[in-house]
Amino acid sequence: MKILAAVDIGNSTTEVCLAKEDDVGKIRFLSGAAVFTTGLKGTADNVTGILSALEEAATAANISLSQISHIRINEAAPVIGGAAMETLTQTVVTESSMLGHNPKTPAGYGTGVGKTININHINHANTSDPYIVVVPESTNYETAAKLINQAKNINITGAILQQDEAVLVYNRLNRKIPIIDEVRGIHKIKDGIQTAIEVALAGHAVRMLSNPYGIATLLRLTPEETIHITPIAKSLIGAKSAVVMKAPYSNPAKPQKIGKITISGESIINVDFNQGAEMVMQAIDTAGTISNISGEPGTNIGNMLANAVKDMSALANSNAVHSPGSSHCHQEVQIRDLFAVDTFAPVAISGALAGETSLEKAIAVAAMVTAGRLPMQEIAKTLSEKTGLYTTVSGIEPVMAALGALTTPGVSLPLAVLDLGGGSTDAAIIDASGTVASISVAGAGELVTMMIQSQLSLTNRITAENIKKYPVAKVESMFHIRLETGEIIFYEDGINPRFFGAVVIMAPEGMIKIDEDRPIEKIVSVRQDAKRSVFVKNTTRAINKLLPMSMPSQGNIKHVILVGGSAEDFEIPGFISTAFADMGMVCGRGNIRGTEGARGAVATGLIMAYAGTHK
Repeated sequence: MKILAAVDIGNSTTEVCLAKEDDVGKIRFLSGAAVFTTGLKGTADNVTGILSALEEAATAANISLSQISHIRINEAAPVIGGAAMETLTQTVVTESSMLGHNPKTPAGYGTGVGKTININHINHANTSDPYIVVVPESTNYETAAKLINQAKNINITGAILQQDEAVLVYNRLNRKIPIIDEVRGIHKIKDGIQTAIEVALAGHAVRMLSNPYGIATLLRLTPEETIHITPIAKSLIGAKSAVVMKAPYSNPAKPQKIGKITISGESIINVDFNQGAEMVMQAIDTAGTISNISGEPGTNIGNMLANAVKDMSALANSNAVHSPGSSHCHQEVQIRDLFAVDTFAPVAISGALAGETSLEKAIAVAAMVTAGRLPMQEIAKTLSEKTGLYTTVSGIEPVMAALGALTTPGVSLPLAVLDLGGGSTDAAIIDASGTVASISVAGAGELVTMMIQSQLSLTNRITAENIKKYPVAKVESMFHIRLETGEIIFYEDGINPRFFGAVVIMAPEGMIKIDEDRPIEKIVSVRQDAKRSVFVKNTTRAINKLLPMSMPSQGNIKHVILVGGSAEDFEIPGFISTAFADMGMVCGRGNIRGTEGARGAVATGLIMAYAGTHK
């Protein structure tokens, strides 16, 4: 009798399953476990996570690690996406600056234009000029209102406050003016800077300062200055209030090109990223079997790809030092696939006084880096040394996923299997005779998280990950919420007051507040668009690549099984099923071994492959 352990190392999750082989070769599955992958997929750092998963699975099966006879590990090609967001252009704003805007508690409405003046200097103001008074934190609302009321001969058109006191000042004024508060960078404002402020009516958004021509009108900009002010206007769309200043500065940053890539496949193809992601992906698909992809030196995409190769090369060379007789050179580390999708990324506005950003067109990129079998062999060697157990590297990931998917009740050959992971999307087609054709392409769940974080300008990646995984809702009172679907849920015992008025993530363990002020409609739209852009595009391109290799037409395929961590998502399977609906296929989430849901396909396939070769 043997106890086998199968290990699937993914970009995000490491999964393990244990099975028992009896004396006649019959396999019985015992348990499974999943942990977060430690380190970059395909490196020796993965061993820590593997050991944790093995311990968890062994405990569930009521055995010790020493009772395991054989550990099988999947082949693993890492997907690099850490530097994937590269802006097509860097915004350069000349003769213009902006400070904090869109507070929740402005007062009054309308626009005000004038030179800035500290409220404590109001007695020195020129009676012929209009002014925007600047109220620092050291001046309370009563004093501010008193000083403004006393300046009867001064043309005060608006006020900017550092504290959250706009309404308190406004209620005490004899002459009503628009007031903006909660301005963090108020200490940076000097007297005499030409400034425009705007406060919108309740339920409305600013109109003049979200329009480049509106800003040009208020601040009397030249046509050239109006062109450069556009990013500021874009960043203020939807704001309740805003302030823009005409403040010259020197040494503007120079824009950096995103650059070109060279695809070495059945032919050599050069494509410029400035043409957009669609043109890049057309070039990738046209290239056929790709041996390597490189980027233009000194550009954003060139630096990203070069760093990915450099990091993997260093790991491979380090492993080679510890493996006598082996050799591994820089050229062996190659990028075999690249996935690009158009998106938006926040870009710092040059000259901004409080770190403001503008959403600019960008391309999200995931690159699949391969370094031969050596890194995986090093993992097997390290794991064997730490456990004393026989460990081998066995099985191509998509093929193993296909074997595991066959344990889903209700499937039959021929079928297609889509393994939706964190870094890559793996696809396999099994024909009626059992022959498997497979492919792995870059881009999956981690790229979706990155796009959500970027487009919503979230500071916390964990928030973006939770937005990807769970629905959101708006807390409308202390006793009810409105889900993103419009459904209302009431709470008899009430809701924690800290959630009132907030958009929350409906996680299984309870509500998670989204700290950033983002409309629920925008959150849902960004989340769904990111998932469709990555998963629908990637699964269809993977299947289209496989069909010519496996069978003349997709009409022979009746089943498409979705497996992997991202197949457990509450939306992604539906998006993919809709995409395949016109092909006459049954498409749905797999149920590995009839009990595990979409997870564990590769680990299950590794056990099945062993059983098939040891009959």
